[in-house]
Amino acid sequence: MKNRLKVLRAERNWSQQTLASRLGVSRQSVNAIETGRYDPSLPLAFTIADVFGMAIEEIFLRE
Repeated sequence: MKNRLKVLRAERNWSQQTLASRLGVSRQSVNAIETGRYDPSLPLAFTIADVFGMAIEEIFLRE
């Protein structure tokens, strides 16, 4: 699944570790989501949306 996570993180000058800490996941998990190797669970997707103050559909895109 495509996503805008890397762009949104960069706009805020957050490292992968910073975002991972906010989400309660590992830095490796953030990297895997950003590169499309891992699709987050629905609860994690909602948490990501909350952290960025956006709707899930604004972050995760259909391919």
